[in-house]
Amino acid sequence: MGAEASGSGPALRELLREAETSLLECKVCFERFGHRQQRRPRNLSCGHVVCLACVAALAHPRTLALECPFCRRACRGCDTSDCLPVLHLLELLGSALRPGPAAPRAAPAAPGVLTCQHAFGGWGTLVNPTGLALCPKTGRVVVVHDGKRRVKVFDSGGGCAHQFGEKGDAAQDLRYPLDVTVTNDCHVVVTDAGDRSLKVFDFFGQIKLVLGGHFCLPWGVETTPQNGVLVTDADAGSLHLLEVDFPEGILRRTERLQAHLRRPRGVAVSWLTGAIAVLEHPLGPGACSSTMVKVFSATMQLIGQVDSFGLSLFFPSKITASAVAFDHQGNVVVADTSSPAVLCLGKPEEFPVLKPIITHGLSHPVALTFTKESSLLVLDSAAHSVKVYKADWG
Repeated sequence: MGAEASGSGPALRELLREAETSLLECKVCFERFGHRQQRRPRNLSCGHVVCLACVAALAHPRTLALECPFCRRACRGCDTSDCLPVLHLLELLGSALRPGPAAPRAAPAAPGVLTCQHAFGGWGTLVNPTGLALCPKTGRVVVVHDGKRRVKVFDSGGGCAHQFGEKGDAAQDLRYPLDVTVTNDCHVVVTDAGDRSLKVFDFFGQIKLVLGGHFCLPWGVETTPQNGVLVTDADAGSLHLLEVDFPEGILRRTERLQAHLRRPRGVAVSWLTGAIAVLEHPLGPGACSSTMVKVFSATMQLIGQVDSFGLSLFFPSKITASAVAFDHQGNVVVADTSSPAVLCLGKPEEFPVLKPIITHGLSHPVALTFTKESSLLVLDSAAHSVKVYKADWG
């Protein structure tokens, strides 16, 4: 009985920490709710909760009209009200969330588990983001989203460095960007579903190349170690490799690597082994939320695959993979929008060795990328933000 009671302490503290992150934090500015005026939790008419400071920032200064940053339902700032359940929860958990002077230090995270260090973006800075990439030379983070300028570049601290890619119908404009990658020589490559093209910019936003008419629906895009560009075509069911002279803006060669994929979207390449992972979203009865991860060797031999059903045998809930990446050890990592979570599937030859590495703090993860320092960047579209998790592989 005594041992059981002593073990409940760390578990309770962990539960309280999760409650603080998921319930007591404004999902727009990521500040903790409080009783002070600017941090008071406010109910919007749709039921979502944000702090009073964010209500004031989102509302029109004269009409007080605003849209919910999560569901877009219209309301007015003067029609919001205090969220009493959150205020009561703050009172109930206040003392428990503040460790006493003699409280023991929390145990470090288990090896392989990632902990969130900080987040940047937020509603207004990013609007419904869909793609994420890292510049290999500068370490800057590139995100495509639904804003007026659709490519946003952040510095390593999360500040906006610059933005480009006007919303519009001209050939060089971006209509509906889906994914982005940054080449080894710092060119930005975007898949645009609006006109079914691939668009290449230099790192300052000058258009270099527009590839229209080559794809039915270009979706995922990734850079290879040799500075080639991998592109999935969701409607054609194919995977392509493009060789481009980026400074000159000339397409040198295209090669179709796979032709019988089922609605492929996300794509990733391992810089350790050259393996290529493709995320499929097959159609058909019962397949509306099914996904499959296929991994090919550098010579395009299938070396591993697993689908949602196979993963469900190892995980207690349904898994819907929305993004795929390789870590620096060659393990396949996927984002799951059903849990939501981030899961490590192990090496392709050992599929699946499923290990959750992020299990809370996410709303709708849609893109992943690892930094050179083994931090994991997760693009959370529902929170309109990039969340930075520190890898502790132990």
